[in-house]
Amino acid sequence: MFRTNRRRFLQQSALLSLSLTAGSGSRAYAANEKISVACIGVRGRGNSVMHSFAAEPDCEITHICDVREAVRAQRGEEIKNKTGRMPKLANDYRELLDDPSIDAFMVATPDHWHALLTIDACLANKDVYVEKPASHNILEGKTAVAAARQQKRIVQMGTQIRSAAFLHEAAQYVQSGALGQVIYGKAWETARNGAVHLESDSAPPAGLDYELWQGPAPQRAYNKTIVEGAWRWLFDYGTGDLGNDGVHRIDYCRYVMGLHEMPQAISCSGGKFFFQDDQQWPDTMLVNYDYPGKVLQYEMRLWSKPSLHGAGEGAVIYGENGWLLLTNNSWKAFDADDKLVKEGRSDSGQQAHIRNFLDAVRSRKRESLNQEIYSGHVSTVMCHAGNIAWRTGKKLRFDATTETFDDAEANQHLGREHRKGFELPKIG
Repeated sequence: MFRTNRRRFLQQSALLSLSLTAGSGSRAYAANEKISVACIGVRGRGNSVMHSFAAEPDCEITHICDVREAVRAQRGEEIKNKTGRMPKLANDYRELLDDPSIDAFMVATPDHWHALLTIDACLANKDVYVEKPASHNILEGKTAVAAARQQKRIVQMGTQIRSAAFLHEAAQYVQSGALGQVIYGKAWETARNGAVHLESDSAPPAGLDYELWQGPAPQRAYNKTIVEGAWRWLFDYGTGDLGNDGVHRIDYCRYVMGLHEMPQAISCSGGKFFFQDDQQWPDTMLVNYDYPGKVLQYEMRLWSKPSLHGAGEGAVIYGENGWLLLTNNSWKAFDADDKLVKEGRSDSGQQAHIRNFLDAVRSRKRESLNQEIYSGHVSTVMCHAGNIAWRTGKKLRFDATTETFDDAEANQHLGREHRKGFELPKIG
């Protein structure tokens, strides 16, 4: 397995010698020409997203990449049976970067790989559809945005509800002034999660490239429980449930409230109060995000079955003349007397989100994306910032220009040292 250092050096050196134009690295597509997509990480969520891409008539899954040999072989056969065409199979995504036949990457790996894959794809002049959260930490996300801008790539984050019809209806209703002045919004997650107990470390199984699975994360012995899913609840790989599920609810709450930029200040109360196990992130959180004249709050209870407003996850937006309830597929507006006055419903937007991405790949109009990388980065930063506020126990002010905090301890959590061979490149 080769390392990325020389590749990135050559890519960035070449970029410095070129005067980039609006169409650099992109091409025009004939009306009947298919967009070729390489799907990276296809075990769970990635499998669902891959099949949604395959369902679009102007898209072809030409490559499948996964560090598990059995998974990529199985997914290849599934796509062959569905489309009649067998995609090429790869273990290491870096083998695909120089392939000019690939137009875009679909990224659905664990969180600690999201940003690095996005960056490498952009530097190779490929467009990217990346699952949420957009990064493992703020510095990675900032670098991914910079890479997308420098290379003029189309990059969409997979918070698919941004393309759901019901969400656009709800936003238009609030923007019409029907609720009057909107000041406060609240998003939440309530559920009874399972405990996380790690098995003993062992040798990695045959057919798994564990070195590549670790990627930029610190070196550690193979642990089946972590690799099979518990990574989400550990600092080195995941972002806790705030970055897992909370990013969706925070995102659609701020979208309907019209909060399109970074918050000015963040504070958090909470901790790991319920579970006595091996997970590291909190099971209880109340995060406040301060904006000029507005507040967005996020509540997380991973041990509590009772829901809010009949929804285990959702958001409410309060105005002077009423309020609006959002779930993952509906909205309801109430007047000041709690009388239902309007509502709407649709699916959660996954197919529409992929269609939106493919249309933007063709048009090269990143402004047409419903969740372009910077917007996805904002919602992801809000999750990272909430986690950092919890870890420091402080109310933090955030500078949106430098993407740093007003606190030295908090700034120690902006990024991390990447493992040798998987370094974070400097862009610009």
